[in-house]
Amino acid sequence: MNIYQVMPTVSFGDAVGNDARAISNVISEMGYKTGIYAENIDKRVSGPDIHRIDKLPAVKKDDIIIFNHSTGTDLCYKLKEMNGHKIMIYHNITPPEFFSGYSLVSKNLTEYGYKGTKDLADTIEYVISVSQYNADDLKRMGYKCPMTVRPILIPFSDYDKAPNRQLIDKYSDDGYTNIVFVGRLAPNKKQEDVIATFAYYKKFINKKSRLILVGSDSGMEAYSRKLKKYAEALMLEDVIFTGQISFDSILAWYRLADVFLCMSEHEGFCVPLIEAMYFNVPVIAYDSSAISSTLGGSGLLIDSKDPVETAMLIDRLVKDNELKNEVVKGQNERLKYFSYENVRNMFVSQLSSFIESIK
Repeated sequence: MNIYQVMPTVSFGDAVGNDARAISNVISEMGYKTGIYAENIDKRVSGPDIHRIDKLPAVKKDDIIIFNHSTGTDLCYKLKEMNGHKIMIYHNITPPEFFSGYSLVSKNLTEYGYKGTKDLADTIEYVISVSQYNADDLKRMGYKCPMTVRPILIPFSDYDKAPNRQLIDKYSDDGYTNIVFVGRLAPNKKQEDVIATFAYYKKFINKKSRLILVGSDSGMEAYSRKLKKYAEALMLEDVIFTGQISFDSILAWYRLADVFLCMSEHEGFCVPLIEAMYFNVPVIAYDSSAISSTLGGSGLLIDSKDPVETAMLIDRLVKDNELKNEVVKGQNERLKYFSYENVRNMFVSQLSSFIESIK
């Protein structure tokens, strides 16, 4: 028996691709021949286990195909014609309506993704969903096969690498409060709501503060322009749009952060929440989609986007060391659930159970 992973794209620094690569290592450790086969591979990504989809070996009926699903792709239809048992790891698809007015390409792609997902309901034999929110999403689309939940597998040792020293030296110990959000600039992530909160916080509570929005705007240039014009209209200073940056620069911003503020309205999991926890950055996050299940009772979950209320909460979190320590302590407890060993063991158990069921 061989176990192959297939996916539309292996992107640089993307959570779905990182998860697939981590899983590939685990499958190899379990003693199975494996590999990742993708329609598109970012030129910055390489590895002996990553191949173009046309290099996929002939799949036998007792092999297993693991489909990493997160967007529109022809694989939804090609998978139906392939041999082998089919498992889906579902990372969710951003609802198309978020992209209206910003990217017709993304809107069409996600619409295609939802259509393909529904079409696969009778083909997929087993689902491993990265959050309960995602599992519920599939049930609404008619999936009746066995489902389990397994968070994204994160090699935390990567975060212990050296941060960008230039950024650390430039921005540390300057008396400023750093509010950070990490995530590609995209309409579902609602960076405009982060900006609105920061505007009130900076103008009326703490003038010595800055906002750092870490993330690429590739494919979302129209949304990026809107955000920058919004910040200009509010006459805001100290708003940094990093664009696509190196991993050591991302590490530096996490180390410099005083608060992680997430106002996203659609997340299938949201790895940056876990990253913020790892760096002991207190999290304030709007309660939407998979956010609450990822936080698992940790951080500060808010049910309103009122910029005044949120700004005042930031102020209290920054000034009240007892509250901050309590929040960080809760996040550290939650972080244990996402430990590499724990999530690895979950996956091994889930895959082993499926293999046993098809013997």
